[in-house]
Amino acid sequence: MDLQTFEREVITPSHQVPVVVDFWAPWCGPCQFLGPVIEQLAQEAAGRWVLVKVNTDQAPELSQKYRIRGIPALKMFLHGEVVAEFTGALPRPQLQTWLEEHLPNPLKKELAAIEVRLQAEGLLALPALEDLVAQAPDFEEARLRLAQWKVGSAPEEALELLAPLRQKAKYYEAVQGITCLVELQQHSITESGPITEKIAQAQAALREYANEAALVALIEAVRLDKHYAEDLPRRATIAFFHFLGASHPLTRQYRRKFDMALY
Repeated sequence: MDLQTFEREVITPSHQVPVVVDFWAPWCGPCQFLGPVIEQLAQEAAGRWVLVKVNTDQAPELSQKYRIRGIPALKMFLHGEVVAEFTGALPRPQLQTWLEEHLPNPLKKELAAIEVRLQAEGLLALPALEDLVAQAPDFEEARLRLAQWKVGSAPEEALELLAPLRQKAKYYEAVQGITCLVELQQHSITESGPITEKIAQAQAALREYANEAALVALIEAVRLDKHYAEDLPRRATIAFFHFLGASHPLTRQYRRKFDMALY
């Protein structure tokens, strides 16, 4: 395949649909393993993406242009650019995961739009997220996000949303954090005192989605007794920072205050 053919079969079509290019050679053992797998996946994709195979022995210019250092090498093209790539032979499950992570997903676009609304409108945008999860219950990222938003007002529902995600390694930290905030919301206060007063304030603030008030109360609880209820104030504050994200203004404002309260 020459550069002109590559332009016609890969670059131009990639403006309409993702094109996965399999750089291979007949003498390459791992290529013989990967080839049938990616070909079968391309058939099953039914046009969601297309596969083009390039024999590197017959395409030295392409190999040089795209810096092929080893084969098999897969490169995904979208809008004329390489958007994802790897070298080596992956088994089918990992190959499917790679494809799903990098292929355009209309659900992800919808979730991104909802995220913008959630940041701007807060609770007013929550029904849109609930609708998305109802329409696509297997969309894990949306389930996780909805669980985060349900922690304060409906902790039991948050746990139900997390159930299918608990065995997924990539969600481990997020699931643990949400579970900790559910533990905070379900914590029963059986005695009065400064620490329990702060815990109650944090619970109430979470129910009202008052993020800053919740953080202030939790950090004060850490300062008073970070080991209360098996380190609940400390664990819940860390979980809350994770929920907000490292770049959130409240995280930047209160992270140092939390660190100071620990010592």
